[in-house]
Amino acid sequence: MIRKVATMQDSRLRELGGARVLVTGGGGLVGSRIVALLKANGAQARVLDRLDAYPHPVRRLFDIDANAAEVVLGDVREAATVRWLIQQADYVIHAAAYADVAACTRKPEVAFAANLQGTQTVLQETLRSPVKRLVFVSSASVYGNGGDDVQEFTESQPLVPISVYANTKLWGEHQVRLMLGGSEGQQYSVLRYFSVYGEPQVPKPGSHSWMVPWLSMSAQLGLPMRLNGGGRQVRDMVHVDDIARATVLALIADGAADQTINVGSGRGTSVREIAEVIARHYPEAELIDAPLPGGDPLGGYADTRRSRELLGWKPTITLEAGIDRYVTWLKSNPDVVPNWMAPSSSALAV
Repeated sequence: MIRKVATMQDSRLRELGGARVLVTGGGGLVGSRIVALLKANGAQARVLDRLDAYPHPVRRLFDIDANAAEVVLGDVREAATVRWLIQQADYVIHAAAYADVAACTRKPEVAFAANLQGTQTVLQETLRSPVKRLVFVSSASVYGNGGDDVQEFTESQPLVPISVYANTKLWGEHQVRLMLGGSEGQQYSVLRYFSVYGEPQVPKPGSHSWMVPWLSMSAQLGLPMRLNGGGRQVRDMVHVDDIARATVLALIADGAADQTINVGSGRGTSVREIAEVIARHYPEAELIDAPLPGGDPLGGYADTRRSRELLGWKPTITLEAGIDRYVTWLKSNPDVVPNWMAPSSSALAV
């Protein structure tokens, strides 16, 4: 199945025709969408990925082999592999990361190895290469808690991460600026993604992220839709197609050079409200409250002025339309629901 690039066409991306782009972490949900968009605009994307973040039945949905010029099975900590790929690249999108908040909390040593050591290796090899610009994928989690009032997160405000994952992303941002900020002939862009969702996203066991697939699949299985923290957390939801377009634009937009930019919709929605939108598709769904996991921020929404002014970007897919797309896809592909989510006596007793 070759997935069509569903993002709005942007003539500026044609500037990348013939360009060679290394996408670390290009085998995941976001990375694979970036690779597809690059191909659609005439660029050659090479992927470096361990390909272990998702089981094969899920990974095959991302169409990596169909869209990448080359897929290299490897680790961003392997300097020789990274050097070989970067020496062939005009641009780098560094999206590889141990990106599960709960998993990073359980295994901080793995998070440090992937997100710190791996990023350092990519930066060192970029400095020795002909790469014009590196885009570093960061996260809105660096802002920390939004407080009791719904907060608009602005790129220049103080950052107070409350999870291991967020801490590693903040370190990565600092290191990108330190190493590439004064580099002659090389530029960087730091993108802070807000809450990414979209088909064919599938949740991971033991995680409290990826709320749209979690809640949708729970409802489809007849399980309660668990609202951690009562669903009072606020999220700025951005469809993966819009995320991919912003990321590729950051490679070439003049205003994005050496800048940190939020990638969000500017709309804050509570987790409970998101669940209620999903529940419209499942009239029998039951919403129940559950404890708030550690490291799960109360959240907020993006100040979008920089993304509009520096990238010339704004999202094109509303939350309601994106959820409708996701549920429609899920109902058409019920076999994508992981076996570990299937109803059991223990699951139904939560």
